[in-house]
Amino acid sequence: MLDFDDSTKFSPYLALGCLSPRTFYFAIKHYEQHVHKNDSTYWVYFELLWRDYFYFIHKKYNNKLFKPGGLFNLPIKWSYNQDYIDAWTNAKTGYPLVDANMIELNETGFMSNRGRQNVASFLTKNLGIDWRIGAAWFESKLIDYDVSSNYGNWLYIAGVGNDARQFRAFNVSKQGKDYDPNGKYAKKWLPVLKPVEGKSIYDIHTFTALDFGFYGLDLERDYAKPVVDLNESLNKQRTRYIKAFDNKFKK
Repeated sequence: MLDFDDSTKFSPYLALGCLSPRTFYFAIKHYEQHVHKNDSTYWVYFELLWRDYFYFIHKKYNNKLFKPGGLFNLPIKWSYNQDYIDAWTNAKTGYPLVDANMIELNETGFMSNRGRQNVASFLTKNLGIDWRIGAAWFESKLIDYDVSSNYGNWLYIAGVGNDARQFRAFNVSKQGKDYDPNGKYAKKWLPVLKPVEGKSIYDIHTFTALDFGFYGLDLERDYAKPVVDLNESLNKQRTRYIKAFDNKFKK
């Protein structure tokens, strides 16, 4: 998520029509044939397929791409808690992976694919907020905004799109430790947390005033309190989702 070359940065050029996806595809294949085929070339190709896939999904389902219940009209009771929405959009959730990514988005217009999945999962699967609010925020901020990819991916993460798994969610604490084990990414965008050691930064939602004091920080002043408990909020939204799924398909 941190370094410039961690992703291709071609997405704005694809979204604006400056770069043809076919040109991109043949460049990947040329590189694989004449230089080296590796995990990176595979994943770039894979994400290009996802892009095409969501174009076809949009064409097939038309305006269902923008409905709260998604492609299958799941009767999920979404929340519109303004405090939660403000915390998410203003990077004040109390969870560094979410907040760092939202700051990057708000300041630069870009966010990594890993970041997008996590902040979207947190908004919908922890806060229970209508996914369209998140999609609209991305639409207003992203320099690589693409209607089909944006709304298709949000549907997918929110659990109302194309996903064989009944309820998929990301643990933003574990994801931070797995993909930013030294906390470098979080500290770049949340410099107030620089004193916190390594991956401990992703346990900050469990810190007491004493823990904050150990790092020379103030619990009330220096960082937002967690807006929700990770596990409790996830279980609450899982119950909502399964109830909606059963009402729709198991009557």
